[in-house]
Amino acid sequence: MNKMALAALGIGAAYLMQNKGARNKLMKQVETFTGMSMGMNKNSGTGTSS
Repeated sequence: MNKMALAALGIGAAYLMQNKGARNKLMKQVETFTGMSMGMNKNSGTGTSS
């Protein structure tokens, strides 16, 4: 099963290297996800001290 996971990862990486549109779409999704998670962390720890 480990070999299958590595093969799938390799195929996905090769596809992203070949397909610029898919690579850009994936990068936008990652940026959106990290921006949302960072924003949630910032808002949840602020409190009402001001």
